[in-house]
Amino acid sequence: MPGGRLTQQERQQIALGLADGLAYAEIARGLDRPTSTVTREVMRNGGPTAYRADLAHRATEHRAHRRKPAAPRSAQTPPQPHGRDAEAVREYEEVFTTVLMQSGLSNPMTARVMTCLYTTDAGSLTASELVQRLQVSPASISKAIAFLESQGLVRRERDERRRERYFVDDDVWYDSMMASARSTAQLVGTARQGVAVLGPGTPAAVRLENIARFLDFVSENLTRAAEQARDILYAKPETPPIEKS
Repeated sequence: MPGGRLTQQERQQIALGLADGLAYAEIARGLDRPTSTVTREVMRNGGPTAYRADLAHRATEHRAHRRKPAAPRSAQTPPQPHGRDAEAVREYEEVFTTVLMQSGLSNPMTARVMTCLYTTDAGSLTASELVQRLQVSPASISKAIAFLESQGLVRRERDERRRERYFVDDDVWYDSMMASARSTAQLVGTARQGVAVLGPGTPAAVRLENIARFLDFVSENLTRAAEQARDILYAKPETPPIEKS
């Protein structure tokens, strides 16, 4: 299986595959590359709808010129529990980080911190553990945590050794959905204020009223769906039955 960076020709094949609606795994098979390589390449360069081979190649070259010498692999990849493949975990963390950035966490460090917390079995890490895992300064971690905490995406507590420990809760995504619904409801109210100002029945007012009706419908259904599905966040994996010999 070929290794190293993707070539410009491989990136062109990826672009053609995306245009043909192929899945990442199918594109990867055609290149004899891991699926994670293709996924990471696409998501860090605009996503499946905006990927451009030439732009992706130039961006990669630019990143390569700016990149500092990498730390030793042993310092970057901690020992993995449960017999996990350390390299596969590292690649998955890169993909997950990229997807989080595409989903709204535009700052790479906040996305990397979130990824660390979500892929840790305990769902929590201390600042020093994050510094060690990500090989960055304590100030970078502090800034990322402050932002995530302000968005309700993490919480902090002190453990028995009086160290600050950061947690991702099962309710984070529920709370995020509720915050999104509240934000949308505020936009609905603002749009309807514009209807009164611009004059009901005018083209601009009709546009705003239609926006308000659409967002109102989406917000109401989002809230209802989140309430109904909340218990899924607490579901535990079923224990497979023990086979009798």
